[in-house]
Amino acid sequence: MNFPYEYIIIGVIILIILLAVLKAGKKDAHLELNKLVEYLGGKDNIIATETNMSRFKVTLKDVSVVDKEAIQKLGAKGIVEIDNQLKIILGSESHQLKKYIDELK
Repeated sequence: MNFPYEYIIIGVIILIILLAVLKAGKKDAHLELNKLVEYLGGKDNIIATETNMSRFKVTLKDVSVVDKEAIQKLGAKGIVEIDNQLKIILGSESHQLKKYIDELK
């Protein structure tokens, strides 16, 4: 029995497509993080960040410049404002966002 080379070629093509989809997904996540920072008033408006499970807590210089509606459209499940802090329920993305903002500073 000869092993058909067509199966190898099909497997390689599927692997290439899968890698392209995964890479495109990472770019989209990066763009979403940029938008989120922009909606928070930019990196200069962010004083400190913390994460706790699915919550992202951010201390801001000026809360009035935050676009809460746009943050919710990006997928936030809830936003609570206390003084100059926002607690945003983001799910698993909260740790990724904290890491991204820490790298920006």
